[in-house]
Amino acid sequence: MAHALSQAQKDSFDRDGYLVIRDFFSAEDAARLRAAAAALVDNFDLDSHPKTKFSTGEEQDEHVGDKYFLESGDKIRFFFEEKSLDAKGNLLVPRTRAINKIGHALHVLDPVFKEFSTRSSVRDVVRSLGAFEDPRILQSMVIFKQPEIGGRVGPHQDSTFLYTKPLSAMGLWFALEDCTPENGCMYFLPGSHKTVPVSRRFVRKPDGSGTTFVSLVDEDIQDPPEEDYVCEPTPVGTVVLIHGSVLHKSSQNLSSKSRWIYTFHCIEGRAEYPKDNWLQNADGKPFTPLLT
Repeated sequence: MAHALSQAQKDSFDRDGYLVIRDFFSAEDAARLRAAAAALVDNFDLDSHPKTKFSTGEEQDEHVGDKYFLESGDKIRFFFEEKSLDAKGNLLVPRTRAINKIGHALHVLDPVFKEFSTRSSVRDVVRSLGAFEDPRILQSMVIFKQPEIGGRVGPHQDSTFLYTKPLSAMGLWFALEDCTPENGCMYFLPGSHKTVPVSRRFVRKPDGSGTTFVSLVDEDIQDPPEEDYVCEPTPVGTVVLIHGSVLHKSSQNLSSKSRWIYTFHCIEGRAEYPKDNWLQNADGKPFTPLLT
């Protein structure tokens, strides 16, 4: 396998809960993905859009959870930065600088992202990691981290949002632009996938009115200090493998430069995927096989 992980890389991922691989894809690939994302943003119908903002819950009581969000698992939908709209839903910045992210089925519905997500180099990495028998892609996103208004994403574990029994989520995070401390690069708490349990799940409310978190443990889990996190600047062309239980975050983008990335997540297809997880395909359609 041309892009198979070395034993040293696998050991690093096992130890730290993430692995940074620079020069994994070309500048031409990045430009192609950026162009595809820009075309999607340019062409969606703004007039009919519900103006759903993407919130991680740090600046308001609840994480995003409206119908537009909950029905996005098998669609391509657009979510605004919290500071891009006024109280009446009017844009405060041009639409090209207003979108927080596109999700969550780019890997299924957009030919450029579909090809990139399932190309042989990606399959080689996932196969060689040895963590999956039947890896399934269940969500994909372009996250823009817009200049001057790109919001902070606080410490979190992806398995909170993509929960399976047993836990199996893993993210592949591709830098489409240079990601720096100034424009909101990633920070990780190395080894936290082994020391900090996944203590809650992000689920649909039973009455269908939105989303909420449910606890998986009886006691409160103390959050490790954020000063222990390691900053990981990633130049364009980098992929980062992210264990579903490792704590990570990104800072607000106060710079004049955007921080575009593409990411998708895999789960083990043989694991149990609860029906109250927030992300569901319509009509119970299976998630996308990666290796076939």
